[in-house]
Amino acid sequence: MIDLRSDTVTRPSIAMREAMAGADVGDDVLDGDPTLAALQARVADLLGVEAALWTPTGCMANTVALMHHLTRGDRFLAPAGAHVLEAELGTAAWLAGGLPMPLEHDGGPGRPTPAAVARAAGAAGPYFGLRTSLLCLENTHNGAGGAVTGVDEHRALVAAARDAGLAVHLDGARIWHAAAALEVAPHELTAGVDTVSVCLSKGLGAPMGSVVAGSAAFVDRAWRLRKMLGGGIRQGGVMGAAGLVALGQARDLPADHARAARLAAGLRALGWPATTPDTNIVLVPTADPAALVAGLGAAGVRAVPFGPGVRFVTHRDVDDDDITHVLDRVAGIAAP
Repeated sequence: MIDLRSDTVTRPSIAMREAMAGADVGDDVLDGDPTLAALQARVADLLGVEAALWTPTGCMANTVALMHHLTRGDRFLAPAGAHVLEAELGTAAWLAGGLPMPLEHDGGPGRPTPAAVARAAGAAGPYFGLRTSLLCLENTHNGAGGAVTGVDEHRALVAAARDAGLAVHLDGARIWHAAAALEVAPHELTAGVDTVSVCLSKGLGAPMGSVVAGSAAFVDRAWRLRKMLGGGIRQGGVMGAAGLVALGQARDLPADHARAARLAAGLRALGWPATTPDTNIVLVPTADPAALVAGLGAAGVRAVPFGPGVRFVTHRDVDDDDITHVLDRVAGIAAP
């Protein structure tokens, strides 16, 4: 069975397991964990911000940021289909108290235009009107098939938010993929944001963990918010060591992207309406995603229903031979 459901299905490498076993640890709640501290400092440096904080999950990282930015009843903007809107059980409203407003992708897959941000933010109205206070961006945009927002587009969106008086949070769970696809440093894709979350398990191979980052003042408050959400960490250096190894594995992402492009081209050659991926996610629209997933499973390929279709994700545990085998197996399935 070749598993293309997500880039979170990877197993820790031998080097990662050895680093975890030998990690220098402490009680992070009481007096800090040295390996987590090293990881947090490294991520902050990569992202070009003052400080960072490890969290067990990406959902917690985003929730911490939104709880920091939003006052109960505030409206926030996010591209339609964003993870904070569709895949975090409504915590943006339930825990952070924000009212979400989706923005259409009028600037390209996963991307609103700066003009759309300005229109949605609006102007200050009467006291009983909604107050828009935050723009949430996502790079890469998972729901749009791993679509990348470029450096200039990112800066224009941040500038539009600033002009409208909005704070900016970036869900950068797969920012490593965006940086690899654009051949830029991650900090070029975080310029101007107030907070950013990044994932260590999506594509990088860590067994768990994300990091939320921003100013030192934000991270000082984020410690309290993480604890409020049940995220007090004890000997977290075991996971911190995995994260440090994972950061080094970002160099392998271009190979994942190349395999996704080959998979998409091979599917199209078989008559499948596969998208052309920016990064490592291939979408295939179909009228019956469940039936297609079942057929793929019977052929030894694991994928997931995703919106109006099926999603395939390449990752570090899939090699060139696996892509060949996938295409061979798919050849026996009728095109959707």
